[in-house]
Amino acid sequence: MEKTILAILYDKKSLLENKKFIAAANEIYAGDVEKAADRIAALVEEHVKSVDGEIMIFSSPGRIEVCGNHTDHNNGKVLAAAVSVDLAAAVTPLGERKIVVKSLGFPVVEVDIDDLEPKKEEEGTSFALVRGVLRGLKDRGYAIGGFYATTVSDVFKGAGMSSSASFEVFVAEVENALYNGGVISAVEKAIISQYAENVYFGKPSGLMDQSAIALGGVSYIDFLDPSAPEVEKLDWQFDDTTVFVVNCGGDHCELTPQYAAIRAEMEEVASIFGQEKLRFVDEGEFFSSVSALKDKVSGRAILRAMHYLEENDRVESLREAIRDGDEDIAYAIITASGESSYKKLQNCYAEGDRSEPIPLALALCENYDGVRAFRVHGGGFAGTILVFADNSAKEEFRDYMSGIFGEKNIYMLKIRNSGAIRLDLGE
Repeated sequence: MEKTILAILYDKKSLLENKKFIAAANEIYAGDVEKAADRIAALVEEHVKSVDGEIMIFSSPGRIEVCGNHTDHNNGKVLAAAVSVDLAAAVTPLGERKIVVKSLGFPVVEVDIDDLEPKKEEEGTSFALVRGVLRGLKDRGYAIGGFYATTVSDVFKGAGMSSSASFEVFVAEVENALYNGGVISAVEKAIISQYAENVYFGKPSGLMDQSAIALGGVSYIDFLDPSAPEVEKLDWQFDDTTVFVVNCGGDHCELTPQYAAIRAEMEEVASIFGQEKLRFVDEGEFFSSVSALKDKVSGRAILRAMHYLEENDRVESLREAIRDGDEDIAYAIITASGESSYKKLQNCYAEGDRSEPIPLALALCENYDGVRAFRVHGGGFAGTILVFADNSAKEEFRDYMSGIFGEKNIYMLKIRNSGAIRLDLGE
């Protein structure tokens, strides 16, 4: 009987009559309430096939990088944002000391919460992420307990939106909501999730992805001290635009040396000033020393250092524009960040690549009516661009870019101001 009651509560008709669900869908799913109701109803229908008990709905977003391109590895500053794709989950607490995650379309993950040692054979898997988050929570004195989750995700893999971080922060938030009274801060959830990814999953990521997903909105992160970065949540007020991530194509497999060269060249310049990282080089001293630098390092290294120093300033300027609600300045700064990545950082095309999909995509955006800002997204060389377009132009822009790069490679999003959360759907 209990299953039937819970299933009725979460069927599409009930959800569309639930004012709290409608409000949540408008905020986190950019207003596509009927689609959200279909998705959650189907998720719960699958969930109750496997477990009895109370059902809670959680949502953990994907993220984008807004400004601060290739700055974090030199103790720089970034702005990242949560967006309206997510990992959605139906969750039921368990009395047993285990966590079970059934991600639709993937093998079931089951972890004994009394066995939290890292396992080499689990590196790169969801098992590692669950185990690592639990260990991070336990080591900080938080309670951990069992739950059964059925999940579905539309956080696109390979488009720089951080599907693994979305999963990590989801696990942390479930433990927070079920067993810790919601007292764990967003920043601490992000740090715990990063620990899981670094130590258990085996990926040496920074804190940008997890912070954006845990906080929601736009996250300002200063990596002056990477072990304790300054993090601030900013509310994004510009609802008259739509965010696009365009997957332009290209293969990252042979690009590792080119990514590595950016960091190496920045640190080569820093070393001339007696520093390990560019963050600790005086900007005025750098620019007054360019003539001497020309005899010691490549012109590209100098240009990349210029980008870094100016990009940190752009992050600060964009932070203020978002705080002030100054839309025109905000979009001008985002575009300027992209121009610097193109001209100075030089990560919009791979050496010897004649196809140049990112420059092509950026050129198409440059004079498109209704595009407010555009730039390379993430690491660059191959992959994606980020575009902000007026809502009135979004359908035409999507169709235009779909005709060039393929419909499945055009992701239409909104920045959402909530991070990973449990949806309050009770009457």
